[in-house]
Amino acid sequence: MPQALLGLPCIILLAWLSSSNRRQFPLRLVIVGVFAQLLLAALFLKVPLLQEALLLVNRLVLTLDAATGQGTALVFGFLGGAPAPYEISGPQYSFVLAFRALPIVIVFAALSALLWHWRVIPLAIAGLARLLHHSMGLSGAVSVGGASSIFVGMVESPLLIRPHLRTLSNSELFMLMTCGMATVAGTVLGLYAGILADAVPTALSHILVASLVSVPAAIMLAAVMLPPEGAGAGESVSMQSHYSGAMDALVSGTGEGLRLLASIIGMLIVFVALVYLADAALGLIPTPHSPLTLVGVFGHLLAPLAWLIGIPWPEANTAGELIATKVFINELVAYLDMAALKPGALSAHSRLIMTYALCGFANFGSLGIMIGGLTAMCPERTTDILRLAPRAIWSGLLATCMTGCIVGLIL
Repeated sequence: MPQALLGLPCIILLAWLSSSNRRQFPLRLVIVGVFAQLLLAALFLKVPLLQEALLLVNRLVLTLDAATGQGTALVFGFLGGAPAPYEISGPQYSFVLAFRALPIVIVFAALSALLWHWRVIPLAIAGLARLLHHSMGLSGAVSVGGASSIFVGMVESPLLIRPHLRTLSNSELFMLMTCGMATVAGTVLGLYAGILADAVPTALSHILVASLVSVPAAIMLAAVMLPPEGAGAGESVSMQSHYSGAMDALVSGTGEGLRLLASIIGMLIVFVALVYLADAALGLIPTPHSPLTLVGVFGHLLAPLAWLIGIPWPEANTAGELIATKVFINELVAYLDMAALKPGALSAHSRLIMTYALCGFANFGSLGIMIGGLTAMCPERTTDILRLAPRAIWSGLLATCMTGCIVGLIL
């Protein structure tokens, strides 16, 4: 759509208007970020071999999820994925987040500790640091955290660079948060693809590409909103293992993951409850029609943003409500709503754009998960995390919208 050409600079402008220092604009990083998005989108949407490579990596991640499922099924029974002892009349309610999705944090924490002890992750950080020093100018720690967010969640990816979190600059920490908000974990890709199978052909490939293309957008927009403060601190941290052996790494990592899981559950409950209370408060306002809700109100406000990424204006309000649903509830519900739309509510091209624009964890429930996870991993940075995390919803949303905008131009 022609308006998508206007959308790219407008999204960058929105990020700049939200900047903490408008006098400092990372022009080089913006140019590199936009070029990287265009290049990645063109390659992965036009070269089938690269899509197959992404699917292979994703299958490895899903294997880890399946392995975790074996453990949760043993410990939690049918709540953790084992066969139910009775007939389930509502299978859509059988998925219990705390017992089915979140326990992978424990497994990933243990494996991350083991990989740290074996120096696999430190070597990867050192290699990426040298590569990105001449491209986007990022530290190796931020590079690994951002790249891993393509296939793992916003809590698991910081686990890979946990020893570096305390020395990251505020700008680098914000980049890491934004990458987490602008992507989705590999463990939910199959779920989203199944939901969108009828509405969007080859949905899994599109969701994979969406996470990949959104990473440079997330880094770029995060730098615009919170300009870099200088050279990255990641490489200055010692990467020596502090574990006495492989078994010590597994045991220590498991304990860290368990504490992390408890923190995530608590924060998730609180933030989802706060969104519900906000809806209840809006419902007290008298209206001639249906009660006000956050999704309804912000759907109208976000309609211009939907238009800027390539959605025709007659469909912009519907798209705006989907974006609002993604922000105030989550992307899963937004995808369910899009799949359930009546024929003609969104064109095939608009559905494709929205598949990319909705593909991210930028919502208030995820905010609770991210705050709970990061503060548990790095309690000494709690003040910085609490200050920066809410802004990451906005930067993550802008990043996924920019990805939708670019894909709309290419396809």
